[in-house]
Amino acid sequence: MIALASRGIVIGVLSTLLSTGCVTFSKDGGFGPAKTVAEERLGKRAALTTTDDQRRDVQRETDALLAQPLTADDAMQIALLNNRGLQATYAGLGIAEADLVQAGRLRNPRFTTTRTRADNGVNFKNETSLTFPIVELLTMPLAIKMERRRFEAVQLQVAGEVLRLGLETRAAWYRAVAANETVRYYGQVLDAAEASAELGRRMTRAGNMNRRDQLREQAFYADAATQFARVRVEAVASRERLTRLMGLWGAPAGYQLAERLPDLPKTPGNYPDLEAIALRERLDVVAAKAEAEGIARSLGLTKATRFINVLELGPATVMEQETAIKKGYEISLEVPIFDWGTARVAKAEAQYMQAVNRIAQRAVEARSEVREAYAAYRAAWDTSRHYRDEIVPVRKRISEENLRRYNGMLLSVFELLADAREQVMAVNGYIESLRNYWLAETALRAALGGRLPPTPIRTGALTDQPANAATAAPKE
Repeated sequence: MIALASRGIVIGVLSTLLSTGCVTFSKDGGFGPAKTVAEERLGKRAALTTTDDQRRDVQRETDALLAQPLTADDAMQIALLNNRGLQATYAGLGIAEADLVQAGRLRNPRFTTTRTRADNGVNFKNETSLTFPIVELLTMPLAIKMERRRFEAVQLQVAGEVLRLGLETRAAWYRAVAANETVRYYGQVLDAAEASAELGRRMTRAGNMNRRDQLREQAFYADAATQFARVRVEAVASRERLTRLMGLWGAPAGYQLAERLPDLPKTPGNYPDLEAIALRERLDVVAAKAEAEGIARSLGLTKATRFINVLELGPATVMEQETAIKKGYEISLEVPIFDWGTARVAKAEAQYMQAVNRIAQRAVEARSEVREAYAAYRAAWDTSRHYRDEIVPVRKRISEENLRRYNGMLLSVFELLADAREQVMAVNGYIESLRNYWLAETALRAALGGRLPPTPIRTGALTDQPANAATAAPKE
């Protein structure tokens, strides 16, 4: 009967193990959500590179993209493939999945043996036992669910990092291209200021210009030179920021950027229900919910084991000299005398309430951030349109009128050069406003979870209007 009981224990353990299901490592290492986010929300491909062949494939794709002037989309794709910091983040998936697999595996049984001998050196006693961790076996299904929920939370966090890097690279590309454009136009301002200062010096030596006016032209030239040096440094910093995000160094870091920013859209996007979209699509909100659910399951596990921390069951054999072999089973139980588990339960409950409040705060912040992002987006579009449709065309007409007056000898060359500088500064203002618009558009994408919703059909003031020569984006 004892032998049958021992076999029944082992059979019960094995049947419970089979009923919990076999948790194994996935084929993609949990990379699926990150890949889906990159494809659906950024329109790009994310890749987990772990072998030399995969790295060579990434290098070939990167070289092909860098062989032509770099666009914003190409920069995002290179960053998602080549950024080593992002690859390091992917390792968190392996750690979380290993914890999940470990939760589905029972600790090895414990075998103990004791041999004692009497003082006479003749009589002895052997005790052997084989014990199984029964508590872990009973709570394994709940532990697996808890670790799976944590693994899913890590997957969301990694996907969020993919999204963050892609949008950050997009913004860095806009800054770098705008900085290059600004350098070119400030170079024109510097050339005009230098010509004006040189002409002033010559006319002063000839006695055709007073010293005060000549010093004024010289001061403007010095200020233009200072501003040109400043924007050149800013252009280098913007480019290096983009280079770091794409993970480039050496010869690939000498890539060529596109010459100008994309044109301003004819109309701004009119997106209803932005707050609801943000709460539904933002990965940080979804991840916070998953974390709270995982902690809730952890709370249930804590309550289930608050009184029983160690329970091991298994067959035992005792053999004494000159006696028959005794068989049976052994139960080891931790008696809750000093620690009744109330502290662990209180900690788990506090952690759960902490997670719930974090979700609520995250929701409040998401609503506020999307409202703020949309307000900045609309303001940036309005400002850029004002530059494009009003300031730049007016400055252009003023320059044309001044040129006619100069040809009629009604305007001095210094006034003509000063007007040329003002026109270039107006174009620089448009470049800055256009850069701010695209940065605001990128920030709105981030606030909404990575992508803009479809724009509904609009009527009234926001209907599309055909562009004409007066409203066309200024060219260099």
